[in-house]
Amino acid sequence: MRFLLAAAVAGGLVAQTSFQVPGLQQPVEILRDRWGVPHIYARTVDDLFLAQGWIAARDRLFQIDLWRRAGTGKLAEVLGPPAIPRDTLARQVRYRGNIEAEWQSYAPDTRRIATAFTAGINAYIRGLKGVRPREFQVAGYDPGTWTPDDCLARQAGLVMVRNLAHEVQRSQDVLAFGLPTVQKFLPPDPAIALEVPKGLDLAGIGPEVLRTYNQTVAAATFGADGSNNWVVDGTLTATGKPILANDPHRPVLIPSLRKTVHLVGPGWNVVGAGEPALPGIALGHNERIAFGFTTVGIDQADLYVEQLASADPNRYLYCGEWKTVEIERQPIRVKGRAEPHTLELRYTLHGPIIHEDRARNRAYALRWVGAEPGAAGYLAALSLARARNWKEFTQAVGRYKLPSENLVYADVDGNIGWHASGLTPIRKNWPGLLPVPGHSGDYEWSGFRPTRELPSLYNPPEHFIATANHNILPPGYAIPLGYEFAQRFRYERIREMLAGGRKFTVADFERMQQDAVSIPARRLQAIVRQWNPKPGGRAGRAVERLLDWDCALNPGSVPALIFEAWMSRLPLSVFGPRLGRRTDWTMLLRTLESSPNPKALGASLEEALDLIERQLGGDMNQWRWGRIHQIFFRHPLGFSEFNRGPVPRPGDAHTVNSTSGSNFRQTNGASYRQIFDLADWDRSVMTNVPGESGDPSSPHYSDLLADWAAGKYHPMPFSRKAVEAATVERIVLRP
Repeated sequence: MRFLLAAAVAGGLVAQTSFQVPGLQQPVEILRDRWGVPHIYARTVDDLFLAQGWIAARDRLFQIDLWRRAGTGKLAEVLGPPAIPRDTLARQVRYRGNIEAEWQSYAPDTRRIATAFTAGINAYIRGLKGVRPREFQVAGYDPGTWTPDDCLARQAGLVMVRNLAHEVQRSQDVLAFGLPTVQKFLPPDPAIALEVPKGLDLAGIGPEVLRTYNQTVAAATFGADGSNNWVVDGTLTATGKPILANDPHRPVLIPSLRKTVHLVGPGWNVVGAGEPALPGIALGHNERIAFGFTTVGIDQADLYVEQLASADPNRYLYCGEWKTVEIERQPIRVKGRAEPHTLELRYTLHGPIIHEDRARNRAYALRWVGAEPGAAGYLAALSLARARNWKEFTQAVGRYKLPSENLVYADVDGNIGWHASGLTPIRKNWPGLLPVPGHSGDYEWSGFRPTRELPSLYNPPEHFIATANHNILPPGYAIPLGYEFAQRFRYERIREMLAGGRKFTVADFERMQQDAVSIPARRLQAIVRQWNPKPGGRAGRAVERLLDWDCALNPGSVPALIFEAWMSRLPLSVFGPRLGRRTDWTMLLRTLESSPNPKALGASLEEALDLIERQLGGDMNQWRWGRIHQIFFRHPLGFSEFNRGPVPRPGDAHTVNSTSGSNFRQTNGASYRQIFDLADWDRSVMTNVPGESGDPSSPHYSDLLADWAAGKYHPMPFSRKAVEAATVERIVLRP
């Protein structure tokens, strides 16, 4: 098949295959374009989503099988006893409420769509007739079968709820530095007075509390998330119609975190990307509207410190009464064990117990919005994708509960908009920045904010809207959504580029998404000029290069490397080794701008130059940011033939082309990008790294990697004519 496809591309031919798929009502046509994107044409909704499930399995079976096991607590079946704790928590956080309310929350036909989608996955698995694909051969197990309920798993939602870890870290910060220091150097955003909840002893609230929690979310992601989106109306474009750009930042993985698909059937004509284990798309466009998202950061979880009875850990105190811990037992299969293992799932009235400290007679319970109906991540996009105007779009926003998102919008009539989304707990007497005592009853949620109270914009006078995980609260907006927004550097650079007064094109937005100009570097240059160090020597040459620099973090740049190495050492010199590891660049730059610290600047620069020399030698002319800042695509199996890279990278965590990660390596960023031209959908472009397929034997496994690394995009055909012109493979699925 690989040879046949190659010949088709080279000769303009189309490879044709046909498969019998039980469960179909009528034939379905799948046209795969030269970039690996499947365009599915079906005559019924059931067939459309059955075919989406089938092609998702064909392209990403090992990936989605692993995700299903992680989400439903079945990893121990293939990984053995070490996976038992994470399976326990994955099952604890599953939805336990009214199942009909759950299905209806996303869209009226969600159950029907999920049933067809999972039937398609199972049909593909049955069609293998027991033959293991290559990844399963290496892993040594068979793919499992799916149920519609697998689409409702909550474990992936935990990945997007960050503030729980921040509550624990802030507890440690207060113990280590004291409230005044934390308030000054690690402040909430927006600013609010910090205080320890009444009756809470912070001692013992440390990393061990979240050990199992962190293991449970680790399979899906690690590091910081981010995203950019912006939309301009027709007054700022060459076509007179809006253009919308979005590049959500998550872990950059192999296979890709997202899968692109075009769905055409009754009531459906949408193209975009979603998580491959879910039906529909999460971001993209239909015939009338385009939409994208970035994370808002609404505080959607709290950690409750429960007081256990010293003589009976199955009893906990609440409002002066001893209550009984709810215990649910479930058998699971464990690799290497002949007999099933029994999990013990433990709950207080606040939620699942994620850690117990018997020495202190404590249990730590998680309360989060994932326990509410409709909180399976991204499924509400089944409603968003079918909206045809702003009114219908805002109605669909009300269904979008987890994760919290900045949803941007544009339509073919020329309108643009933005609406914050996400289930928002009402905390009447505390901000949610620290864990709270569970026994008093004083720290309970009082319901959720109605969607109409969340901030939004429609056709603003600026003619553009941009979000980048920064504090999006409008002036005078008093409703507390959260206090942990991202730093503003990416947003400031986007606004700077949008405010140029030009008429933008898709090509302009491509360059903007690839922009690696650093706002923090500009500010450091100003600080260094104020410092005015003595010229000469190694440090003098480094400063000279830094000041004679355009602040673009390009892979071939020498000053970009000097800047990054310096910034990695500077906080420790300014704030000390303990606090310096906790402060962010905003606080660092603000501190130095108000009071330059020549000693810290000089000492940290020498340390940075020593660091570079140890890795790249003493010849400054041979230093390059891309020699250290790289990305490596490691397959979950770690099998060398499945890996790709390393690839030199531009940017850092604070550039529009965000390339964050620890130790100067990129692990997070925009694996998927989309730019939509509402004057002509066929002029829209996209990229998805490293490729659309997760099958190492497919030509689409990593065929987009080189273009992604070079900042190149490919077309996103939408009309039937454009799709056919780009088609290299035609698959017919028959009943």
